Amino acid sequence: MPPGTDQQSTVLLPGVAHSPVILHVPHSSRVIPESVRSGIVLDDEALELELDHITDSHTAEIAAAAAEAASTTPWRFVNQLSRLVVDPERFPDEREEMLAVGMGAVYTRTTHRKQLRPVHTDPRPLIERYFRPYAEAMTAAVGERLAATGRAVVVDVHSYPSEPLPYELHGDGPRPPVCLGTDGFHTPEELLAHAESAFAGFGGTGVNSPFAGTYVPLEYYGRDSRVSALMIEIRRDTYMSEPGGAAGPGLTNLAAALARLVDALSV
Repeated sequence: MPPGTDQQSTVLLPGVAHSPVILHVPHSSRVIPESVRSGIVLDDEALELELDHITDSHTAEIAAAAAEAASTTPWRFVNQLSRLVVDPERFPDEREEMLAVGMGAVYTRTTHRKQLRPVHTDPRPLIERYFRPYAEAMTAAVGERLAATGRAVVVDVHSYPSEPLPYELHGDGPRPPVCLGTDGFHTPEELLAHAESAFAGFGGTGVNSPFAGTYVPLEYYGRDSRVSALMIEIRRDTYMSEPGGAAGPGLTNLAAALARLVDALSV
């Protein structure tokens, strides 16, 4: 893997001015800046394998194809760096349950619970350099949609493996082709119903298993009902060769379904 550069960690790709929808793609990249790579204990081969398992491969492509197909072009907020740099969807403190397996905002363990960074790693430099600017940029993107349209709809675009990995804390439940992650405050029933309808042709959807919840910037979380949110978790065998291989024809069908959801939410 060629070393990553210390590039801007996020990009906001514009949609139409009247769209409230932000497709949030946090885990699609494999890029690790060299300054971060030096703190990882895996050799190059082991790191490539870990990236195969941990990366939500091709989800940026799914979001891009959906945006192109939608009648109302949504906005896209895309993480340009691997989640092995920081995971922007974790809490950066002791509230994060994934700390139990070394996978808080800054991972110290791999998907197979092997050592990724030294256990004494201080997460604060990475939190300050990458996590906080990411959160601030996403907060600003949501604020812009609220100012422009009076509402914001954050749709997380993720994927997950067909078989549970050792790091999963809730891997014993159903693993449907499409898992819909919800939040009691930010996911209204209508939003969930639109998603269930849009993805109905993929062999079934499930809710909050094996992954639950959705992403809302903390400034709005639990406070502003104008911000609604839903997580789309796509089982990888429906569109790609696992663990980190090429995409197949399922990608086009998933993008079309996501485009239908975008258009339903844009009315």
